[in-house]
Amino acid sequence: MNWLSNLIPPRIRSFVSEQKEVPDNLWQKCPGCEAMLFHRDLAESHNVCYHCGHHLRLGVKERLGLMFDEGKYEEMPLPQVAYDPLKFKDRKPYVTRIKEAQSKSGLKEAITVVSGTMGGLPVVVAVFNFNYMGGSMGAAVGESIVCAAEMAIEKKAAFITIPASGGARMQEGMLSLIQMPRTIAAVEMVKEAMLPYIVILTDPTTGGVSASFAMVGDIHIAEPGAMIGFAGRRVIEETVRETLPEDFQTAEYLLEHGMVDMVVPRSDIKKTLVKLISILTGQKATYEPDPEDTKRKDIESTAYDKKAGSKAGRKKYKKSRKKGKRSAVATSTEAELKAKAAVKPKYTKASSQARAAQSKAKEDITRKDAQSVKGEVMQSSKKAASSSR
Repeated sequence: MNWLSNLIPPRIRSFVSEQKEVPDNLWQKCPGCEAMLFHRDLAESHNVCYHCGHHLRLGVKERLGLMFDEGKYEEMPLPQVAYDPLKFKDRKPYVTRIKEAQSKSGLKEAITVVSGTMGGLPVVVAVFNFNYMGGSMGAAVGESIVCAAEMAIEKKAAFITIPASGGARMQEGMLSLIQMPRTIAAVEMVKEAMLPYIVILTDPTTGGVSASFAMVGDIHIAEPGAMIGFAGRRVIEETVRETLPEDFQTAEYLLEHGMVDMVVPRSDIKKTLVKLISILTGQKATYEPDPEDTKRKDIESTAYDKKAGSKAGRKKYKKSRKKGKRSAVATSTEAELKAKAAVKPKYTKASSQARAAQSKAKEDITRKDAQSVKGEVMQSSKKAASSSR
């Protein structure tokens, strides 16, 4: 470049030169504790803050992979509906907004319908994606829920919905509001078929979604800290002219007031679902091994190997433990018998003779007492007779 750059050594030039650009998505700020979370650690914890336990929003693919057996499921093609039937336009045309949402989220609509197994039990899941226009419910979403309910009835599977939505889609007007009774009718079909309908309420579940199929489930499960409600907090405070509690419209607040059945952490949702479906359907579930249990078993096996010396010595170790237990039981029983024997009095010939002598002496005393009493009575009667004469 110039004479100065030629004089600077290469090592110093590497420090002085422009540094490489760092990607923006390496770190994420926790909304709960405002700690910086590394993206790999956050992905390992399923988008749960490993400092305060705050549940961040989770993508559709990550959530489905966490719930289904071996992360395998079959995606159902979404029904074709008329896009932009009202030719709606605000700052942008509705069609361009749809294209932008599809490119941003990589999905065709705000809902994904899949089928598979959880613990060996058949399930149909309809999960929302908040990144697609705020997970708003339009004609396509309502029709997809109806088709998912019909699929659950056809497969005789449990129906699970996972809403994460801001409500009805305003760009479709009345057509989006019509989806509220349609989704409730679809859920009623599942209930009439005697199949369980479970709702997992995630952050956020508001508006027309919370006023329809999201709150008519057989069982309502909520993630910790999820915002669940109909209208916004500010709108309610201005209407009622009162300050609302700090935890208002949270999963814990709704659990306390009976609107939610249970608040379950994200890592335990699959176990809870498998147990509930097994109880409601009467089918036996096959549970996958828990990684914590496997770790515990590994620790126990290593300790076992150290005590036994080797794998070949395990049988001897088991036998020795069994023998030790049996010998301990035998020694304990012998000790108990000796203690009982020590408490019981020992009977000998001398002691029996002494007891016989004592009993005879008592009999003699009682006889003498009786004779003396009889003599006294006779004397008193004679005295009485002489005095009367």
